[in-house]
Amino acid sequence: MKKHEFTLGELYCGPGGLACGALDSTSQDGALSVRHGWASDYDHDTCLTYRRNICPGDPGSVHETDVRDLDIDSLGEIDAFAYGFPCNSFSNVGEHQGIANEKFGQLYWFGIEVLRRYKPEWFIAENVSGIRSAGTNDFQTILTDMTESGYTLTPHLYRAEEYGVPQTRHRVIIVGIRSDLPVEFHVPSPEPYKDTDISARTALAGIPEDAANNDVRQLSAKVVERLRHIRPGQNVWQAEAAGEMPSELCIKTKTRISQIYRKLDPDKPSYTMTAAGGGGTFGYHWDNRELTNRERARIQTFPDTYVFEGKYASVRRQIGMAVPCQLAKVVTTAVLNSFAGIPYPYARPSLKG
Repeated sequence: MKKHEFTLGELYCGPGGLACGALDSTSQDGALSVRHGWASDYDHDTCLTYRRNICPGDPGSVHETDVRDLDIDSLGEIDAFAYGFPCNSFSNVGEHQGIANEKFGQLYWFGIEVLRRYKPEWFIAENVSGIRSAGTNDFQTILTDMTESGYTLTPHLYRAEEYGVPQTRHRVIIVGIRSDLPVEFHVPSPEPYKDTDISARTALAGIPEDAANNDVRQLSAKVVERLRHIRPGQNVWQAEAAGEMPSELCIKTKTRISQIYRKLDPDKPSYTMTAAGGGGTFGYHWDNRELTNRERARIQTFPDTYVFEGKYASVRRQIGMAVPCQLAKVVTTAVLNSFAGIPYPYARPSLKG
């Protein structure tokens, strides 16, 4: 097959997790691959991170602006497209208002505009699992708009831990193939990854002490003492319920979030790394300390060479927003193999297109 590099455009690019995985993908015969075309995000540090790691030789191709101010017609021709439109309207930790949310709900439409303007051969759209239930008909409305833009859709709820990611992160990913093309995409099967060691212990092993973004934040003596009474894999509420938390260390609040002072279990995949959350939600090591940002990046399957720009809180947020690189690579590789006509193990889609 003749070699071809798909040129990828990306809206709401985040720090580059999806791009990192996509650009590391090739079809099985090596003929098809992906190269960066352009990207856009509104956050300054996020754009700096993306430029540094994805396109250091072409920083001007990353547009730092509110998508509502973006001149879509001037972005440049692409034949592949990706967008993880903001999940704030659809997530359990966000407003969960769906399309009705004036601030975030309609942002998916700018991706529709890209599809209709550039007509890429394929696209990948990603969002949280809550998109299916955030509004009465929101998910179907989004699918209809994509279909009417000229695409055959394969939506699926991907469980990242089933694809070699050391994290229980569940995301809806919609793959669209342009309807005039004789290409059929299938959901890649998790079977090839069933024996992958996705334990937190393995994921966090061997990080160099001088690795970027690896600073250990100092916790107060009270927080450290509280962590000592929480078993690996459990949170503060479970320790209290078991009578293992001294009364002076108990949390006095009516709101009970499962990730409050929740420790990783070294023998299991991590729970979901999030971008938002206050005290007690930063992710905790079984060694009674907060996770470093490099450890969070490992859990999101970023390579150690991937350097995040910005201060601690900004980096934490960037990592929590990202698509795991490994999951992006799995899905993109399946797309490329589909275009190359190469069969691969596949599973039945969990959602209707």
